[in-house]
Amino acid sequence: MRISQLEGKRVALWGWGREGRAAFSVLRQRLPALELTLFCPEAEAAAARAEAGSALQVRSDVSGDALAGFEVVIKSPGISPYGDAAMAAAARGTQFIGGTSLWFAEHADADGTVRDTVCVTGTKGKSTTTSLLAHLLRASGARTGLVGNIGLPLLEVLDPQPAPAYWAVELSSYQTGEVARSGAHPQVAVVLNLFPEHLDWHGSEARYIQDKLALVTDAAPRIAVLNAADPHLAGLSLPRSEVVWFNQPQGWHMRGEIVYRGDQAVFDTANTPLPGRHNRGNLCAVLAALEALGLDAVALAPAVQDFRPLPNRLQTIGTRDGLRFVNDSISTTPHASLAALECFAGQRIALLVGGHDRGLDWQDFVAHMAHDVPPVEIVTMGANGPRIHALLQPLADAGRFGLHAAGDLDEAVRLACAALGGQGGVVLMSPGAPSFGVYRDYVARGRHFAELAGFDPEQITAIPGIGIA
Repeated sequence: MRISQLEGKRVALWGWGREGRAAFSVLRQRLPALELTLFCPEAEAAAARAEAGSALQVRSDVSGDALAGFEVVIKSPGISPYGDAAMAAAARGTQFIGGTSLWFAEHADADGTVRDTVCVTGTKGKSTTTSLLAHLLRASGARTGLVGNIGLPLLEVLDPQPAPAYWAVELSSYQTGEVARSGAHPQVAVVLNLFPEHLDWHGSEARYIQDKLALVTDAAPRIAVLNAADPHLAGLSLPRSEVVWFNQPQGWHMRGEIVYRGDQAVFDTANTPLPGRHNRGNLCAVLAALEALGLDAVALAPAVQDFRPLPNRLQTIGTRDGLRFVNDSISTTPHASLAALECFAGQRIALLVGGHDRGLDWQDFVAHMAHDVPPVEIVTMGANGPRIHALLQPLADAGRFGLHAAGDLDEAVRLACAALGGQGGVVLMSPGAPSFGVYRDYVARGRHFAELAGFDPEQITAIPGIGIA
């Protein structure tokens, strides 16, 4: 649906975060006469009224009946369409869309293709991969937009002047289906991997996978770049798209620390600034996407040496009293915590895990602690901390590692530092769980961790390269 098609309809916004404000701004510019209603929590209502004035009717009575009074509801990504109110309104004909859907509809050519646009999704590594893609596109001399879930809503860059030559768009599982609902087809779509996540939003693991894969199964990109090593992706059939595989011998793949294109050794990643082998492996996805755009990926690969890693993602924030503090606040699944541990194999690690409990299974994590080389110490925290602690307790009793329970992050950092003692090591915050309930988002959690470690949070939070450059 294009923005012009909203004219004359009963339209509401749902959510007054950055995405909601971006949608309001665009609609006021494009359709100044369109009457708009906002649904938001009472805590946000005063700010919305102050910012929008009489141009917006603000309501906090979100219900199926209230939402059903509108033909179209433009909702913020964090609001699930599977909640009772949304499902009830949808059954009565209300159409729910997001800013992602509007942006793609506006940018589609006559045949539906959104040209020179690469969408990137995956459970783990999508932000670093999208940023690396933008970095290498800019290394080619092309003006590039780094936008989307990484921290810049698409509607904030609906019609920039001058327009970038390429768009690198990060999409969460909340947004991938929006591309399909727009009717547009990205020129290139990259899917890195799939692990269970955001089950509270999607309702089940099966629906999470279905929603995530909608970027390639329903949006039908011209070229789909897929990870051959991921079991959910390896069996996909995409008859409407050309499929390019990475992490397989005929395409871009890793052998040890070397990136290969088929049998051609291209680049040694051992001394690159990419944090973790999984991110160095995702360089293969980026190079495959560059080729899908028609660029010389072999020539551009060495520019990865100038890449600046993103904050809150395996980010070393400093060393104090012989301890290295690593901020992996973006880690919201047990698999992400395991990948973080792999990056520091052979070192003395105190791992901080736990946060918002959304029902993910930690048994695989526990199995790795039983059979792999575990950290020296594990500190559990957050709402699901007691559940993780109980699962790990038998291994701790058997002497596999020291195990500690913390009531909050402050106590967790203190316990980790004390447990490592004066022998040095790594205090690794890789929670494997979201931050909801205590912190606004993972960025706020990362900032607090930096403060507790004795470092300036302002120095660790900026995302390099975000926007258009």
